[in-house]
Amino acid sequence: MTASRDIARLIELMAALRTPGSGCPWDLEQSFATIAPYTIEEAYEVAEAIARGDLEDLREELGDLLLQVAFHARMAEEAGAFDFGDVVHAITAKLVRRHPHVFGDAGALPVAAVNELWDRIKGEEKAARAARKHTGGERAETLAGVPTGLPALARALKLQEQAGKVGFDWNDARAVLAKIREEADEIESALALGQAERNRLAEEVGDLLFAVVNLARHAGADPETALRAANAKFERRFAAIERALAARGKSPQQSTLTEMDALWDAAKAAEREENK
Repeated sequence: MTASRDIARLIELMAALRTPGSGCPWDLEQSFATIAPYTIEEAYEVAEAIARGDLEDLREELGDLLLQVAFHARMAEEAGAFDFGDVVHAITAKLVRRHPHVFGDAGALPVAAVNELWDRIKGEEKAARAARKHTGGERAETLAGVPTGLPALARALKLQEQAGKVGFDWNDARAVLAKIREEADEIESALALGQAERNRLAEEVGDLLFAVVNLARHAGADPETALRAANAKFERRFAAIERALAARGKSPQQSTLTEMDALWDAAKAAEREENK
């Protein structure tokens, strides 16, 4: 087989890789569960390419992510559940259903009204899905639609957003900041008790992380994007430390924390000068 711009070729390639006897041994032994971590990884690599502004890399990473869709669809087809065409049909039907202002008779709407309409239709879909899954037809809980498989940071944000929609939310960012101080105090208390309170300490750290996500939400900052930027900043400044130490003929292992702290401050000051 050769490369192609046709999506049908990707589906054919995936089928060939999963064909017993002539396919790839690695691909054949995979399942939804074993492929799921790769799906998450590829989504993050797409986000990383976007953050770098690397469109050439983005093209490749989007292809890798599309392969994940084709892989899952192929395994589902083998199980007699659905195929790639069903996936496309489901998403196109959803887009038409959730955009009546474009494909229906709702007429032109401002952005705020579009968001409200989207949330209403999405809520109706979730209620119908819950009714199909539960013969009693009971109403879905507010947080029931938040996927448990999301990364913890993203799921914390989704949980808070859903709770906020029904009025369970802080009034402003300062109230969340007060909660963060409260959680920090509880961590300090747990630390004072030593190793005996290790489980409690882990719980309090989790509460602090959850509160910080809430602060980011109220401040209008995406927590994942903010943390990615912080990670990049740390990598950049630590690399500056290593370069400065190498110029002195030393490595981090041969240096003191005090020395590296001073170099960190120097890297931080240099960045601020560059950003003026």
